[in-house]
Amino acid sequence: MPENAPESEELEALLGSPLFAVWNSLCDAIEEKYDMEQLWGSGGKAWVYEYKYRRGGKTLCALYAKENCIGFLVIFGKAEREKFEAAREMYPESIQKFYDEATTYHDGKWIMFQPEDTSLFDDFINLLALKRRPNRK
Repeated sequence: MPENAPESEELEALLGSPLFAVWNSLCDAIEEKYDMEQLWGSGGKAWVYEYKYRRGGKTLCALYAKENCIGFLVIFGKAEREKFEAAREMYPESIQKFYDEATTYHDGKWIMFQPEDTSLFDDFINLLALKRRPNRK
């Protein structure tokens, strides 16, 4: 583990047990489909920790942790936005709302989810597939 990675107990204390379970389930869901480099970092001003999934210098997604809160960030460039727009009806209204309300910067649309349970995980994995095909069978 990288030197700035929190111990499991520390992360669980920060998130609380229910969200810690959600965090682990989300990591499992991503790692079941993707073989990626995983990098811990500081969460900047808004978060305590950042946990990125990267490969070949490109970030697939990032998870963020702060007290009693998880963030799940997906950044869509132009090509991914076009793919999402073409298939948006396949996603539940909640996902479409997050997408519509996300800020678009020069480098893409930054969609930050704050999952409280596992109900949207299949949709999250489908969003990631717009960025990169899963590389695990």
